[in-house]
Amino acid sequence: MPHTTTPDGVGIAYQVRGEGAPLVLLAGQSNNHHWWDGVRDDFHGDRSTITFDYRGTGQSDKPDTLYSTELFALDVISVLDDLGVDRADVYGTSMGGRVAQQLAARHPDRVRALVLGCTSPGGPHAVERTNEVRRSLVRTRPDAARQALLELMYTPAWLAENPGPYRTLGDPGMPAHARRRHLAASNQHDAWQLLPGIGAPTLVVHGSDDLLNPATNSPLLADRIPGARLRMITGARHAYFEEYRAVASPLVLDFLTTVRQR
Repeated sequence: MPHTTTPDGVGIAYQVRGEGAPLVLLAGQSNNHHWWDGVRDDFHGDRSTITFDYRGTGQSDKPDTLYSTELFALDVISVLDDLGVDRADVYGTSMGGRVAQQLAARHPDRVRALVLGCTSPGGPHAVERTNEVRRSLVRTRPDAARQALLELMYTPAWLAENPGPYRTLGDPGMPAHARRRHLAASNQHDAWQLLPGIGAPTLVVHGSDDLLNPATNSPLLADRIPGARLRMITGARHAYFEEYRAVASPLVLDFLTTVRQR
């Protein structure tokens, strides 16, 4: 698996699939590139996909140092530089959407088009999950907490028909310190002041029934980013991109194709 080394000396593993215009796919908090396994092939008609393992996950180094969404965005730049990619489309979901905001705002010359899925601006302007949801995720019994997370990610009907394995529940190989660092990075994200400066054409996508990252965050992002489009997927929860892939993947591809043809 190819690796690159960041300016601060951290080894980052990355993966490239397909051929054509590059699309960077950014996973959720405490997840590695396998987050995208269920839908990655949807994008390979005329483009390549680039993923990477966040520091702290997968085959990347796992230093016990401060992590942030801004730092994760710099790690993306290191990967693009290693590949010789000047500009790419970027699709980030959940915490990956927060990283994508940092990338598009701070490195506008590297982002051609932007898709923000099931994410939020962070900080005091964001709509946080309820205390009931928070409590469900910190139950003392690991199996109960896992089931609560599954039900926040997917609808009961989908879970009944898809017994797993599930790729979106976190990297099981992460050390505890890396999980804490990822949680802090996501919680401390606040891009509110940066969002009006995003110049890339932007699509905001969210499941209407998402309680893990409340769906009311999506219009906040769309209103804050100049010219952004908003699409809600009715009935979808947090992992809309997987359960509702028949809707979500064509939606994203149509948007990216339209941008390319301008």
